[in-house]
Amino acid sequence: MKQYEYEITKHANEDFTNLVYFCSAEGECSLDQVPESQINMLTDMLNKRGAEGWEIVQTLFGKDGIVIFWKREIDQ
Repeated sequence: MKQYEYEITKHANEDFTNLVYFCSAEGECSLDQVPESQINMLTDMLNKRGAEGWEIVQTLFGKDGIVIFWKREIDQ
């Protein structure tokens, strides 16, 4: 049977000032205004964590930043 460990990380909106996903009242969602540097920062973080064996379970975006839930398989 596989076993996992979990980790939750918080990332303040100061790190990702324009990365909060926004949806209008009409239901249209856009990331058009996200600076390339912030997309690259998030990509680098995801690649680093992925190389360590972590997989995203869920990501929550809010006005104060991002919370990411991670899991990775552990040896038995």
